[in-house]
Amino acid sequence: MSSRLSLFFILVGIFSVPIFAYDVFGHGGGGDTAPPVSFQGRDVTVSTTFDPKDITVGEVDKATITLRFFDATTDENINDVTYRVELWRGDDLLARNLFYDADGDLKVDVKPIYNCLEIDLWRCTKYFGQIHPIAGGLYTFGTSNPQIKGPIFDKGGLYYLKVDIVGATSPQTLLVDPLFFELFVSIAEEFNFEIPKAQAESIPVVIKTYYDDVSNFQFKNSDNSISFDMPFNWDPNYISQVQVVHEEIKVPKSFSPYSAESTFNGYVDGVQVDSRVIVVDPYSDEDNNIIHFMVSGNELKRINDVLGPSHYDKSTMLFKLVPQGELQKNSLEIKSDSGATIKIAWDSSLGAGGVIPFEFTFFDENGDLLKDIRYGYSIFEESGMELISNVGTDQNNPGIMAMEGINSQQITIPSQDLYRIQVAIFGQGINYDQTYAGLAEGILELESGVVTTPKQEIITQEISIPNWVKNNAGWWAEGQIDDSSFASGIEYMIKEGIIQVPVTEQQEGVESRIPDWVRNNAGWWSEGLISDEDFAGGLQYLIANGIISV
Repeated sequence: MSSRLSLFFILVGIFSVPIFAYDVFGHGGGGDTAPPVSFQGRDVTVSTTFDPKDITVGEVDKATITLRFFDATTDENINDVTYRVELWRGDDLLARNLFYDADGDLKVDVKPIYNCLEIDLWRCTKYFGQIHPIAGGLYTFGTSNPQIKGPIFDKGGLYYLKVDIVGATSPQTLLVDPLFFELFVSIAEEFNFEIPKAQAESIPVVIKTYYDDVSNFQFKNSDNSISFDMPFNWDPNYISQVQVVHEEIKVPKSFSPYSAESTFNGYVDGVQVDSRVIVVDPYSDEDNNIIHFMVSGNELKRINDVLGPSHYDKSTMLFKLVPQGELQKNSLEIKSDSGATIKIAWDSSLGAGGVIPFEFTFFDENGDLLKDIRYGYSIFEESGMELISNVGTDQNNPGIMAMEGINSQQITIPSQDLYRIQVAIFGQGINYDQTYAGLAEGILELESGVVTTPKQEIITQEISIPNWVKNNAGWWAEGQIDDSSFASGIEYMIKEGIIQVPVTEQQEGVESRIPDWVRNNAGWWSEGLISDEDFAGGLQYLIANGIISV
């Protein structure tokens, strides 16, 4: 069988066998599916979706919550279900009631109310609708869904649904041992800030948070960086349950550091995050660039590991976004047989033989972003031999998730040549909607350019940097001393043993100037935002690239 058909057969398999993404949408998306449990010899689960999917505080006066109880193997609903539902935000109980649905697909309308003055918020919540005469829960009567009015979706953040299945298969059947499911969904809230300008109108910035309130907004002129923080629990036991922390930063494209072609580095608590965490969307808003922080649970764990046990007790998360200038890109657009268009773009200065970040963007037939897409790709040599294939890491849920319709993948292309690239859309949304499922392929041509390699790891050796050196680092980061003076001073202190860092082997043919990220690290280290080890990593870079000679 030709390897070129591998994505096709995975796609066919998804059409014919139900696939469920149990861990995709929780903690940051518009729905969630709980892990399955055993019931009457079947694996069953509960999913939830919202309509509208992306709820932003103050923009909707009614939302519909759908709860579905179904067989996870056959994708068939279980009938005559009695639900006990609790809705929480943090430690605040917002609603608790019984509901019934004959086909297992419960719909409940929610209308937010604001300014509840009760200490116990649930006391402000009211319920409306028909009560089932046998099951005893609120249920859909005719075209009218049961309704909840309360302090729900009046604030953004993470909402928790506790769902007990107390009856199933008959309105008269109560389970001796109710089935328990936990579901998490995020509601967005926007916060408005401004970048002050001395001789011009201030620049509006909107931060849309899906997790918790944001505060302490700052803009730094020296590097055009934006930073803010929000409450967060860094305890490893909590981190293990978090799937993604999602924040959006909306800045006018007319502000040149945040133009449509700008690229960015992102930092969380002073640790630079993986490039895939930062998703730049220049498509959804004609006037604004939207930059997403999509911090996965694995990335949160890595940040905790870098910063160590002392970080576990921290109660906030600090975000920092630093523009890196505009990037010229090569791009290829290919059309799927389902009508979707896939744009593949990459840095035009990067060449074959090294790691290249390829950006995959998905559009519908109207040119709008297709969000919550699961996709895979394969790259073939001219001979037809498959060189690279990636369909994600979860065999039960094929596909790489592009939550905002944009996803970056680090791919190594061995040589300058023509390659065939094949992209499969496996499905969209929590239920793998097949509307845009299909295949697309095209010819990828790589030119010569800079060859990149993965970042060098810091060697684990003794690092000793006196605190007074932070003054020099801070002055340099603020532009009060030039690059040459800073480099000379650091070089002298390393040679004299005042600064002790692991000395790395100098490379050939690499950049000779001090890159902006080293300056950023120096500024953050001087402010106590990153560790000595992180700052030492920048010094190692300067040594390895011959900027400092020791």
